[in-house]
Amino acid sequence: MKNNLSRQKKPGRLRLGSPPGLLVLSCILAIILVPALACNLPSRQPPGINFPTSMPQSGEPNLPFPTGETAASTPPQSPTSVPGLPLSPQVTYPFYGLHTATPGPGMPTTWQTPEPGASLPPFTYWTQPGDTLEALSARFGVSPDQVSPPQPYDRLLAPGQQLTISNLLGVPPYPSVALPDSAIVYSPEAGGFSIKDYVNQAGGYLSTYSEEVDKEEDEWLDGAQIVRRVAENTSVNPKVLLVYLEYCSCCVYGDLRDPAQLNYPIGFYVPEYKGLYLELSLVAKELNIGYYGWRAGSLTDLVFPDSSHVRISPALNAGSVGVQTLTSKFYRSQQDWLETLYGPKGFLSVYISMFGDPWQSAASIEPLYTPDLAQPTLELPFAPGESWSLTAGPHISWNTGTPRGAVDFSPIILLPPCAPSPAWVTASAPGLVVRTGDGVVVLDLDGDGLEQTGWTLLYMHIAEQDRVATGTWVETGTPLGHPSCEGGRATGTNVHFARKYNGEWVAADGPLPLVLSGWVARESERAYEGTLEKDGRIVSAKPDGSSGSTIQR
Repeated sequence: MKNNLSRQKKPGRLRLGSPPGLLVLSCILAIILVPALACNLPSRQPPGINFPTSMPQSGEPNLPFPTGETAASTPPQSPTSVPGLPLSPQVTYPFYGLHTATPGPGMPTTWQTPEPGASLPPFTYWTQPGDTLEALSARFGVSPDQVSPPQPYDRLLAPGQQLTISNLLGVPPYPSVALPDSAIVYSPEAGGFSIKDYVNQAGGYLSTYSEEVDKEEDEWLDGAQIVRRVAENTSVNPKVLLVYLEYCSCCVYGDLRDPAQLNYPIGFYVPEYKGLYLELSLVAKELNIGYYGWRAGSLTDLVFPDSSHVRISPALNAGSVGVQTLTSKFYRSQQDWLETLYGPKGFLSVYISMFGDPWQSAASIEPLYTPDLAQPTLELPFAPGESWSLTAGPHISWNTGTPRGAVDFSPIILLPPCAPSPAWVTASAPGLVVRTGDGVVVLDLDGDGLEQTGWTLLYMHIAEQDRVATGTWVETGTPLGHPSCEGGRATGTNVHFARKYNGEWVAADGPLPLVLSGWVARESERAYEGTLEKDGRIVSAKPDGSSGSTIQR
């Protein structure tokens, strides 16, 4: 069944600071760092503006606040430098940055397109983790045969390869990297990070803040719990969420008060998204839109609130594009946006003041996955011999912005819509249950207890009754719970199934296809459609479970 995981939350009570004015942009390649955390913002959109973002197809359901955060946080470190351009593949950061003979410290701030018929020197590009030929061709605006040496089309490319790519675009603007991939996704970089300890040690208003996130359940969360819930739901690194919150409101370390920001502490001003929890969820959504859109090659331009747009520098990494996409939503002019992100008191400066140089961490963590990565053997999430329906083909893993990484199954049992089924959802592989609540079960296949590392499986709409407990080790086929509509809204009883690796959502149809009991997922042009295929047999997704959608393990 199609599922809509969104649930409306209620605004909380947050006292926050207002931006004092504009700063002067001095350099976008080298960040002039300050030891103190900056709370200065360029002028943003006024309240009431129609923020140019689409509403989530599937939002963030309430999940319980898991306990047992393991490591104390690290207080803000001394600022260090962030790599600019050009970067060399022989030095510290081998996988990031645009390597051409053109952009340097005097880089253009508009796209300089070539004259008709002009021949420009080709781009020289070193492949990055997660690259595919399809995505590279889209980013550089070329056909696959204009990339040399020739690369396989349907597989991940080995990182660190030097490619020559025809230059049909001209000189790209804004080629400076921002953040590594591991700083955006809830990756091993945050595996030992205690959000609660960090927020308490910072001592700002966030440490005393609480918000009612579900009026029907009378559920209140404190500031750290809100950050953690958003991070886990969307698989976005909590550090980048804290930095953006501090940059926009100063409430992580400070106690600035501005009643005008009571309902919109970050400044999206979307009427349906009032309060810290929902606004922070939108931050995560925009980061994911940029990150996974760049991964897939479907995102090539930044669009600003004044409807101006600019081509994204084609060799940036996904993490940098995620940050560029988020920050471009707030500022009418490109100049203000540049200052916001790369300026001397901009977002990246605040990040380094709070957490140090993220590129140093990335050097020991990345790549998050390599071309030889293979999905472990996974079985269909129900018992052998049972007949279930494929009710949704590849669709968003969690909410808008995440890739089409999920498929849905429903048991073939005559019951009222959304009634919990007596059938069991079962473990697709051995692993440790690391998170449960409000319809969710997360299974950690490497058993280290960290959702941020290795392969993890997400099961959604698992009924509370008989649901497996957090901390349980399960084998393939172990019952996890009963399918239902719990954990959000759904049109019928089902289980929503998706994968992550090192915190990154994995598309169901792509270089790492979803394979369940030998059935391979294939997406359609439209989300929720698609098929599972095995040995010439095809099962088609049907939301009503009609003929042709039946599948057995």
